[in-house]
Amino acid sequence: MAVRACGLIIYRRLQSAPSSKVADGIEYLLLQTSYGTHHWTPPKGHVDPGEDDLQTAFRETQEEAGLQASQLTLVEGYKKELHYPVHGKPKTVIYWLAEMKDCNTEIKLSEEHQAFQWLKLEEACRFAEYEDMQATLKEAHQFLCSKV
Repeated sequence: MAVRACGLIIYRRLQSAPSSKVADGIEYLLLQTSYGTHHWTPPKGHVDPGEDDLQTAFRETQEEAGLQASQLTLVEGYKKELHYPVHGKPKTVIYWLAEMKDCNTEIKLSEEHQAFQWLKLEEACRFAEYEDMQATLKEAHQFLCSKV
C-alpha cells in the first residue's frame, strides 16, 4: 500500500513589497530535516488512523513548525498531489497552500528539523532539491500571483 503524507506550503507576504510587485513580497517556509540528507521541505507527515488529509496537514504543521491552524489562512482552490517512490514503495504527498496571518509569528521546530528558512521562490526552489517539489512551489506561486 502506498505511504500517504500531507502538508502545507506556508507563505507570508512581506509588508515592505510594493503592491505592484506582489510576487516579490512572497516568501515560503521550508524546514531542514535533522535526518538523512538534511533535505528541505514544507512541513508534512504521515496520515494517522482516523485522520483526514487536511487534519494531518494542520497537525504536522503544528508539530514540526509550532504553527496553530488559527495562525494560518487556508487558500481556497489549491491542492497538489505528488507521487514518487521512497525506498522502493510508492508515496503520495498532498499539499495545500496556507498564508501566515502574522508574518512575524515565531517558528518553533520539533526534533525532526534542525533549521528553517523563509525564502523567495527562486531560493526556495534551490533549497528544495527535488524537481517535483520545485515544480509545486512554482505552481503555487503562479496560483497566488494570478489571484491578486
